This record gives sequence, structure tokens and C-alpha cells, in this order.
Amino acid sequence: MSSVEKKLILQADKTADKTEDKTKVNLLGYDLEHMKAFFTEMGEKSFRAVQLVKWIHQFGVDDFAQMSNISQVCRAKLEQIAIIKAPEIAMEKKSDDGTIKWLMRLEGGNSIETVFIPEDNRGTLCISSQVGCALDCGFCSTARQGFNRNLSSAEIIAQLWIANHRLNSYVAGSNKPKNGVKRVITNVVLMGMGEPLLNFDNVVAAVHLMLDDNAYGLSKRRVTISTAGVVPALNRLREECDVSLALSLHAPNDKIRDTIVPLNQKYPINELLAACHNYFHGDIKKKQFIIEYVMLAGVNDSEKNARELALLLNTTPCKINLIPFNPFPDSGYESSKMQTIIRFRDILQQSGYVTMIRKTRGEDIDAACGQLAGKVKDKSKRLRNVNEIT
Repeated sequence: MSSVEKKLILQADKTADKTEDKTKVNLLGYDLEHMKAFFTEMGEKSFRAVQLVKWIHQFGVDDFAQMSNISQVCRAKLEQIAIIKAPEIAMEKKSDDGTIKWLMRLEGGNSIETVFIPEDNRGTLCISSQVGCALDCGFCSTARQGFNRNLSSAEIIAQLWIANHRLNSYVAGSNKPKNGVKRVITNVVLMGMGEPLLNFDNVVAAVHLMLDDNAYGLSKRRVTISTAGVVPALNRLREECDVSLALSLHAPNDKIRDTIVPLNQKYPINELLAACHNYFHGDIKKKQFIIEYVMLAGVNDSEKNARELALLLNTTPCKINLIPFNPFPDSGYESSKMQTIIRFRDILQQSGYVTMIRKTRGEDIDAACGQLAGKVKDKSKRLRNVNEIT
């Protein structure tokens, strides 16, 4: 092995996963920029990066030997120092409504969950960014599981890579569409386990692959990062990864939000909305801004709260998703009654907002919003002290 190759192993990019033997670099999570740098260090032409990205993400190939337009010498080098490896599927469940949930086992004993939600005109994949969640929102089952670590970019993009494999396998089975068209993932939302902006670099690398025409070719409007409001990272995001945004607001004022979303104690609503305005900066037509609002009985669901929310957002072009709370044991919360949610929606619509009540999907397999739990070896790193966040 050459000195350059040894250097590659020792200085592997932090966005990469390492395999069990701690020697080979996992290229699954390398976006085009990192892949070009990788091949340059190998002494190969940078156009090899485009070829490899296509093989991995367009064709789903994880064996260098099958990459026929890459020279045998280059493939031999790759076999020595690199690997393309995704987590294994520990469990797959399909809901009565067609929603599919995968439990993916990671090295080290942790697991994450990924959900595919089929609709008539689109298929949405909800992916995770952390093992557990470092925040401590009391109404979220995922947060109750604790927090272990960030996912690597390989582990993030692997969820899309695996889902493509699994969904295409359904085409040959009983779920084949009548028109014979392959079921495809048209939208990706980072709304699974974790706070994406607390794993900024790895999330951005994975999203670059989602947008890259050499990989998945999704548009800005069809990739959405959901955040509870990590303002410094949100201020960086526009410069590095320009996609749609979903804000987990859940309250019309700081008093309520301080209680149910502790992060608000560090980044209050006005500061957060200012960062969102800066993120979109006049190009809202190119991507979407969605306000997520979980409906908690007696907490944030009054008519007064609805009018407060309408006033709060009056300079913010956005759509509002009202989310019926999905109960879990010992949560301490109950979902608002449907008539209450409908009245809340009507007030917002009368104020000029496009407002939808999110249909609960996959509840029978614990795949609904806030229910993802996976298997987390909690290291007690949840940020109960919000001042730990930078």
C-alpha cells in the first residue's frame, strides 16, 4: 500500500463511517466534493468521483468489482482502502395504510428507524440524523429514549439507499402499481430521530447527495430539514445547503414554548423567526417553509393560541401543519380533540394561512410523528442544560 493510501486511511474525512477493522473508509456518505478529494489523494483523476457516485447512488452498487467503467487498477486500490457499507435491516413493518418502517441496526448495538409514507402522487421518506435525540422535548417519544451519538453521513444517506432497494423489490410483488411504474421516493424529510442541525456537517454532506444529479437528483423543494431551532446552525445552513425548512414551533409564545421545547430558553421565538427570514431571504418560491405545530390538549390549542399564532407569523410566508399528538406511555400529554384542531385550523385559514391537519400515518406500527424510538444506548447526553448548545 502506498504512502498516499496510508495517509488516506489515517486522515479519512470525518463524514465517513469506519468499518469493523478500523482500516477501510466507507464511501457511501461521500458527496461529490469529498469524493473528488478522495480520488485526488489516490492519484486518480477527479472524474472518477462522478463515476463512483453514480454507481453507488444511481445504480445501488456496493461492489467495486461491478463498476465496469473504472479501471482494474483503480478498483484494486479501492478494494484495499475503501468499502461501501450500509446498516443492516433488523426489522421491517408495513402498516395497513401502506406506510413502511425499517429498523436499521448500526455498529455498536444502536438502531435507528426510517419511515416511507406512500401517497397517490408522491412517496416521502422520513429519515433520522442522530441515534436518539439530544433535545428534551417532553411530548416526543424519541427524546424519551435518550441520546447516544450523531449519525455519520454514510448512515444518513444509507437510509435513502436502503429504501430505494427495498421499495423497488416491492415492484415485483403484490404491491406493483397498475401502470407498472416503479415506486419512487419523491420527497425526503429529515424528521426522524434526532435534531439535524446538531449534526450539521454530516447532514449537509448527505443532503448534497440527495440534490446531486449524479446521485438522487431531488429538488430543493423536495428535501426538507426539520429543526427545533438551533439558530447558529440555521444561520450557516443557507450558505451550505439551500433546501426546504420545517420549523418545529409548537407554541405561539415563549412562555408555552419554554416549557415544551426547552431549546427555546436559549433561542426564543423572535430570534428564531429572524433566522428563518434570513434563511429564505426572498427566495421562498424555490423551497418551502413549513411550521410544525403539535396539538396538545389544554397546553397550546385554545382559540386564543390560534389567534396569537396568526399574529406571530403575519410577516412570515409559510404553510402550517397541525399535528395531532401521538400518545405514548407516561408522556403527560393528551391530544387535542378533533373539533378543537378543526377550529384552530379554521382560525388560521381565516387569517390567510394555508393550514393542514396532518393525517396520522403508520400509527399501528409506531411510525407516526414523534413515535420513532429505535434502540438507543443512552449515554445521558441529552442537553437538559440548553446553554450547552453552541
